[in-house]
Amino acid sequence: MDLTIVGCTGSLPGPASPASCYLVRTRTEGRTWQLLLDLGPGALGALQRHTDPVRLDAVVLSHLHPDHCLDLTGLRVLRAYGPSPADEELTVHAPAGAAERMARAYGVAGPEPLKGMTFVDLVDGRPFPVGPFTVTPYAVLHPVPAYGLRVEADGQVLAYTGDTDTCPGLSPLMADADLVLSEASYLEGRDTGRGVHLTARRAAQAARDAGARRLVLTHLPPWTDPQEARAEAAQVWPGEVELAVPDATLPVGPT
Repeated sequence: MDLTIVGCTGSLPGPASPASCYLVRTRTEGRTWQLLLDLGPGALGALQRHTDPVRLDAVVLSHLHPDHCLDLTGLRVLRAYGPSPADEELTVHAPAGAAERMARAYGVAGPEPLKGMTFVDLVDGRPFPVGPFTVTPYAVLHPVPAYGLRVEADGQVLAYTGDTDTCPGLSPLMADADLVLSEASYLEGRDTGRGVHLTARRAAQAARDAGARRLVLTHLPPWTDPQEARAEAAQVWPGEVELAVPDATLPVGPT
């Protein structure tokens, strides 16, 4: 299983990266399976450097803030009107209300459903299969309903936090994960609000306490120096603190 960073800037697209979007792939049964985690603004264009978006096996949205989901409207256009239109429905796993939310984003005069997409509600702690992947959502702490996503395949575990502050859901999400992809939107001292985002230090603490083996920080807003986030996480993380880099592909398990 590998992870491609399509977009990793927090809260909005940045000068060097789209907003949140991560492509997870594995090869089995003679084919490559492709699972997309989030699809924020600017990500659909960048995704085309890595795959044909029409060939995705499923999309999972961690939550319904614009920076994590709005390019789903463009994907609907590509699937319907692109040079190779989709011939099967795309399943979109998302928090309850996603179909209505995306219809409002797509329509102008009024809500317009995203034809060709079937929305399935995420349920806290209830796993679901996507081909060889098993995805388990865990409710996390954010101003809107939000989920961290634990993806398992090939005996490997990827834990993606989505947007969250420290909360009980992080423990089962990250438990013994091979790779934790954690948001780190805040810095200690600079950002004092709680219940919205992790600081780099809190992200590292949660991953360490859960016994994770690798930590990659993501969702840094454009105004944050990545090296400051790395240094803060390194105060508590025992190994190398990695930073998400657009277009990078990382093996989830040992190489």
